[in-house]
Amino acid sequence: MAKTTDNEQNRRRYHRINTVLPVQFRLVSFEGRHFLSGWLQGFTSNISKGGICLAVNNLNPELAALVISKEVKTSMDIEMPVSRNPISALAHIAWVKEQILPTGNKYLIGLSYDEINPVHNRLIMRYVWLKKLFFPISASVILLLGLGLVVNSIMTARLMEGNKLLVAELLKNVNDSNSARAKIKEMDTEKLKLESELSRLHVMIGSLEAERDSLNRKNNKVEELASRIEEVTRQKEALQKELAALNSTQSAEVKKLDLLSKEKLKLEKANVSKMYDWISVHQNPSNGLVMSFEGDRDIRGWSFIYDQSLAAQVFMIFADFDRAAMMLDFFDSKAQRIDGLFLNAYYFNDGSPAEYTVHAGPNIWLGIAALQYTHKTGDTSFLSMAEEIANGIMQLQNEDEEGGIRGGPNFGWYSTEHNLDAYAFFDMLHIITGKAIYKTARDKTSAWLKKHIYDKGDVPIRRGKGDSTIATDTYAWAIASFGPETLIDMKMDPDKIIEFAENNCVVEVPFCRLDGQIVKVKGFDFAPERGLARGGVVSAEWTGQMIVTMKIMSAYYSSKGIPEKAALYANKADEYLSELSKMIISSPSPSGQGESCLPYATQDFVDTGHGWMTPKGKDTGSLSGTAYAIFAYYNHNPLKFKKDGQKN
Repeated sequence: MAKTTDNEQNRRRYHRINTVLPVQFRLVSFEGRHFLSGWLQGFTSNISKGGICLAVNNLNPELAALVISKEVKTSMDIEMPVSRNPISALAHIAWVKEQILPTGNKYLIGLSYDEINPVHNRLIMRYVWLKKLFFPISASVILLLGLGLVVNSIMTARLMEGNKLLVAELLKNVNDSNSARAKIKEMDTEKLKLESELSRLHVMIGSLEAERDSLNRKNNKVEELASRIEEVTRQKEALQKELAALNSTQSAEVKKLDLLSKEKLKLEKANVSKMYDWISVHQNPSNGLVMSFEGDRDIRGWSFIYDQSLAAQVFMIFADFDRAAMMLDFFDSKAQRIDGLFLNAYYFNDGSPAEYTVHAGPNIWLGIAALQYTHKTGDTSFLSMAEEIANGIMQLQNEDEEGGIRGGPNFGWYSTEHNLDAYAFFDMLHIITGKAIYKTARDKTSAWLKKHIYDKGDVPIRRGKGDSTIATDTYAWAIASFGPETLIDMKMDPDKIIEFAENNCVVEVPFCRLDGQIVKVKGFDFAPERGLARGGVVSAEWTGQMIVTMKIMSAYYSSKGIPEKAALYANKADEYLSELSKMIISSPSPSGQGESCLPYATQDFVDTGHGWMTPKGKDTGSLSGTAYAIFAYYNHNPLKFKKDGQKN
């Protein structure tokens, strides 16, 4: 039961909040001179700018009578979460409502401020509005976030579907182009047969006509020869018609191939752009590192420094120098080192070491990225880092009386690839700085390679000092690092180097795409297939390297005025680039956002033949495989500076 002591119109309009504020109060005489009670405890959750609704439980009857009479005022302290000290106020009683409950009486007292600091009153009202709006704002934010998530999921799904269609379209184009090429090749073979037969018939007709002219005018013999000439002529005319029809059909196929080639250029460019996007979305904006693999759980979140060099150079190809600088800055100022050299891998998320091994080759590659940045931008911010790496590598070199560079400070083996990288690195440093010390280091490396790797002047090329194992990358990088002319001066034949790599390391193997489709891919294995029980495996990275090398050879022969050989290597590069396109997949991971990338190889978790396994996972995107596909497309040789005006 409730009883009201005044008219409802006298009540103030309050804002109800979902928090109870403690209020300590005491009754004061109406003129405000005498305290009529001690401190009493109440609470409020209804507040307005002009006052509060004070709730008090089990009020003393005598005090309750004073309150109901409204002939007293209240002096109160309101506890506020947003204020260090209670907020004091003096208020008169505007209305009173008594509620009779089983546990005792409860009084709701409407208080109107007589005295309150305006600043404090504004603080109270800000808090009230914050509390009132918190739930609807929070609900709205949650709703918007949820809606955004749904929209983002839909957009991502559409993006992934669009990227899958783009990849599928390129794959269809490659297959159609290969089919058209095969038909044209078959027609060329058939044309040669027809032209040979026409030539034979032409000679036969000439012989018969000569025989006819030399014979005596015996009617029966002349008539016989005339009949034979007529028959052979008919055969010749039939063959000429067949050849004309074949030429017409071939012309149509050539036009079709030309259209497919133009379309392929557009599709390749679009997919390469998507590959760049895939690399970009995997860069950590806080430290610039890019994940090396997105699918293998054992190395998830690792950033190998060799891969970081490749990613930085991809950013430079696309003139995204800020991204490249962000990554290089991490290594220059934050990455942990051991004796001046970098560790093989760091964690993508926080930049802490993931592998405490120090190898010479990956450090050299990081230095190469810094030098490419310096050459392309003119910014020398990271030149000192490249020189610090060079000092560490030269220390290794000075420990060998023949000038060779070991695999690292704690390793005794010598790698051909590391020394080829070092030759290019020192040469680039000498070009940029002009310092003789780097020329000396370069020449010592060259002398070591001549003595231990190119001593026979012929293929095969050793994988390292005293190691006759065949490694495909040593063939590609011999040409990329030295260049064709320097190799010829060293009595090495670059044509034979490529011929040997093709004869021994090219495989054509099935590749299972994410949609279950099986396609045949022709490319370069890590090593000769015959030496490994796993069968053939196409390496995306090393195939990309060989494509770059073939483009180098094409440019070399073009500069020498030998267009036939220039076209031969250009066509081979295009063929292998088309084959590499078959390995493009649409990233299935949330972080990959459906962008295009390439796996490390056509098979996961198999022996490369060089002491490591390919990554696990059928859908594992590889930074190095994707980067080298971009290098191959844009003809980027990471071991040489691009000359001014030289096109990709």
